[in-house]
Amino acid sequence: MTMKELESCIDAYGTDIYNFCLHLTKETELAEELYQDTFLTAVEIRGRIQNTENPKSYLLSISIRLWKNKQKKWAWRNRIAPISKLEETCDKDIFHEDSDTILKAEQVMIVRKAIQKLEEKYRIIVLLYYMEELSLKQISKMLHVPIGTIKSRLSTARKLLKSELEGYFYES
Repeated sequence: MTMKELESCIDAYGTDIYNFCLHLTKETELAEELYQDTFLTAVEIRGRIQNTENPKSYLLSISIRLWKNKQKKWAWRNRIAPISKLEETCDKDIFHEDSDTILKAEQVMIVRKAIQKLEEKYRIIVLLYYMEELSLKQISKMLHVPIGTIKSRLSTARKLLKSELEGYFYES
């Protein structure tokens, strides 16, 4: 892939990749760093990226691999010197919005929190399938996991989400 083709991929998929990084990391600063690292890595290995295949999937797999590597490093460092985390606060001013908008925003927030509670192996598949709208086959190829395992994890994730959201959206 040439540099010009990579630039067009950044234009086409940049927002999607950033949003995926944001959902994966749960923090804006980490998402921005992961996003930058993803495209830096893409620039370094652009010769191996084929534009005829799905470059978005390739970029998402780079993000996932980089994120997993960072988590391993942080886990190792945390064993040596634990880091305490500050509580995040929500600065949204919802007083100027109508009740439907507030309700929808609350529902979205509840679903996002439920997704964030999932184990990473389930969360990644849910995000790729629903947010990035990738097929099971594409996810399987991207994560180097058999398609049956992807189906099983997606099914488990759906059950976990259903039980988590039971009081909000489902009746028991």
